[in-house]
Amino acid sequence: MGRFEGKTTLITGGARGQGAEEARRLVQEGGQVVITDVLDDEGNALVRSLGGQAIFLHHDVADEDGWRRVIEQTQQFAGGLDGLVNNAGIVKLSPIGDTTRESFERHQRINELGVFFGMKFAAPLMMARSGGSIVNISSIRGMRSAGSDVSYVSSKWAVRGMTKTAALEFAPHAIRVNSIHPGVIMTPILSGLTPEALEERAARIPMKRIGTVDDVANLVLFLLSDEASYITGAEISIDGGMTL
Repeated sequence: MGRFEGKTTLITGGARGQGAEEARRLVQEGGQVVITDVLDDEGNALVRSLGGQAIFLHHDVADEDGWRRVIEQTQQFAGGLDGLVNNAGIVKLSPIGDTTRESFERHQRINELGVFFGMKFAAPLMMARSGGSIVNISSIRGMRSAGSDVSYVSSKWAVRGMTKTAALEFAPHAIRVNSIHPGVIMTPILSGLTPEALEERAARIPMKRIGTVDDVANLVLFLLSDEASYITGAEISIDGGMTL
């Protein structure tokens, strides 16, 4: 019997990269998955590869009514919810003086408001099942800045704070809430870099390698599982030592 047999997890921004790998692993371990994203073609292709254990829903995480629809469709698909991975996010780096209001607010809507809505609307379904696990994807830039990243950093630090607040509020309901803070991970975001640029990035990491989506999935699945039943409010860096 798989670790996630009889359990359903919702993953935002799950059409590709880290979210897609987490979806594959959850299905492999017996779980059902609701994948949401604005990337319809990639999301539908992923679900076709996973069979009847997964569905894809078009979803803008900053849209409150969209969250209501997603929750309703999740209930119709699986009858409830056990896990949530708030994975959807954007990043556009620029110095403070060059950062527009539109860019700043877009980071807050997707990276911050999207996480808030996810916790708000998923928690009642988990309470109905007497517990659950929420994993919020922050960043190492939610631990420290590297400069020229005010929009991104502010949104990812907010994820840390919201995680701890939700962990306290939901603990009596046996809902655990944790944040993870990836460093440089090999996802489509890095696909435009040359091999030389990738080597240069890896050289700056204490462990001398770029992380993989499998590295992140291992941590996410652990936090979603019953093996992490006494862990809540934690912030865990997965960065090869970059924040040391």
